[in-house]
Amino acid sequence: MLVAYSSHKLDAAKTAAVDEHIGGCAACREFVRGQQAVWDALDMWEPEPISADFNRRLYQRIDAQVTWWDRLLLPLRPLAFHRTVPLAAAACFVLAIGFVLDQTAAPPEQQPAHVNAVADVEGGLQPDQVLKALDEMEALSRFNRLMKSDAPEAKM
Repeated sequence: MLVAYSSHKLDAAKTAAVDEHIGGCAACREFVRGQQAVWDALDMWEPEPISADFNRRLYQRIDAQVTWWDRLLLPLRPLAFHRTVPLAAAACFVLAIGFVLDQTAAPPEQQPAHVNAVADVEGGLQPDQVLKALDEMEALSRFNRLMKSDAPEAKM
């Protein structure tokens, strides 16, 4: 309120109330004197005249200031408008995400025991089925060896 009083922005009723308060309060009176000194100094200050080409020179200086990021990307700007570059960048991004997700997936031996046990139960494999499958694989292996030994190339 004291700043508004010092800048003469209060209405007559508020100005009268602040005048009355300042008459009895030394701290507020000192504050108003300091504000008045600032306002007087600002009233006396005369800015230097602006040249006619100030705006043109200002905009030239703004345009001349190039950030390090712009200097770094300046040679790559023509490529950014080429159709294949954004597509290649998107493909690289998708491949990188796939690689990261593949690397973060835990191998089956590192998964918790209860997960593997659930998979075995859900798979429905019984020990006798596994033994039968191994016997059949051994029989196929023997058959394959017999067929290779009977091949005409082997007899020559």
